[in-house]
Amino acid sequence: MHTPTTRASGAHIEFYQKTGKIHPRTTAGRYNSLRRAMVWFSQLLFYGGAWLSWDGRQAFLFDIAERKFYLFGLVLWPQDALLAAVLLIIAATALFLVTAVAGRLFCGFACPQTVYTSIFRWVEARVEGDHIARLRLDEAPVSARKLRLKAAKHGAWLAIAAWTGITFVGYFTPIRELLWNLGPGDLGPWEGFWVFFYGAFTYLQAGFAREMVCLHMCPYSRFQGVMFDADTRTISYDARRGEPRGRRGAAKLAAATGGDAANPIARAGGDCVDCTLCVQVCPTGIDIRDGLQYQCINCGLCADACDDVMTRIGSSPGLIRMASESELAAPALPPASARARAWRSPRALTYVAGLVVFSVLGASMLVNRTPLIVDVLRDRSALLREGTDGNVENAYTLKLMNLLERPREFRVAVEGPAGVHIAGRDTFAVDGGSVLPVPITVASSAAAGLNGRQEIRFRITAVDEPALAVTEASSFLLP
Repeated sequence: MHTPTTRASGAHIEFYQKTGKIHPRTTAGRYNSLRRAMVWFSQLLFYGGAWLSWDGRQAFLFDIAERKFYLFGLVLWPQDALLAAVLLIIAATALFLVTAVAGRLFCGFACPQTVYTSIFRWVEARVEGDHIARLRLDEAPVSARKLRLKAAKHGAWLAIAAWTGITFVGYFTPIRELLWNLGPGDLGPWEGFWVFFYGAFTYLQAGFAREMVCLHMCPYSRFQGVMFDADTRTISYDARRGEPRGRRGAAKLAAATGGDAANPIARAGGDCVDCTLCVQVCPTGIDIRDGLQYQCINCGLCADACDDVMTRIGSSPGLIRMASESELAAPALPPASARARAWRSPRALTYVAGLVVFSVLGASMLVNRTPLIVDVLRDRSALLREGTDGNVENAYTLKLMNLLERPREFRVAVEGPAGVHIAGRDTFAVDGGSVLPVPITVASSAAAGLNGRQEIRFRITAVDEPALAVTEASSFLLP
């Protein structure tokens, strides 16, 4: 069924084609094995990461209430937003590099939509059967068997989606505490909302939307084409080798022509037997033989199906394979040379350079990160006052932020003209991972020839680590 959107001279111009629910055929091969391995790897990280502990707390935790991000022994604060931005730039640059070299490899193997759709389809196949059985079940009238199978499938989907929502929220609220509160129904309003929302989102996206997300919702599929060039390797059909289609097997063709089936010269047609298995296994329902299409997620399942057919008819695998436009245009180009050309393209080299620069920058920021942050605030209510000893005094508030997760003591000193010095207490204990505002009084004698605003510097030093020191500039007012 087609949906025409406009007419021109009596002809239909179609922008969207309704394909109905896609039931892809199951296939086996190296790409399918890699996809399954990525599913296991990514979900072990996701579901297991929330249960890792470090020094008596959760190893991965986005503590929004305390405005901290725990990553094993590293604690990031809002002041580390620049480091977080660098990490995001590194991730985006790595994604662009992969796309420039190997197309939508992320979409086919690591995208959460692809991963969870694979999980849900695996459950569907175990409950309802293969693609033909599922299609027949959908078309069958309502019966007790159909209701039983559908209920079992959706029950399993809902269980996976619910646990996914709980795990997601478990990275923001300690998951053990979350589960403890989940039992008696003591979840907070935002926790309950996000458990339900993320679980429902997973259930709808992976169970119903599926390939529609890749085809119509994902912006990446729309602009990824501008990141390709002639040396980008994508899952491609070798038309020079496959056309014309229709060959029914090397043995039959050899018998009919009196030639050797293994001899390419004896072949009176292309290698493609037009079995359409490449279309039947495609999770987005496209025909890879039509060329590069934005709907292709580079999963490689069509290559697995085609390789199996080529093996059975006695032809060499690789009719559908990872190949660049340059490689397909020059059959004599070895795959190793094609891969090297993909990495040597100006686009790829630019991304590699950016990845190196931002990785070095991020590592440098992390290594040189000081576990102490100090803010100096002047007392605006009284710019200056005269002490009982005749000295001029200015009041300040120092916010000492201890970024380590253990208590530390810090000593405050002041440097500047007119003999400025700390009047009163100068050593303060700050709990681990906390901010302590401390009042500081700075005194100075009214030295001859000095008046008005004078530049001073506060120096804060860790008592247990004198090398750790932070200097902050401020001003001191004289009459």
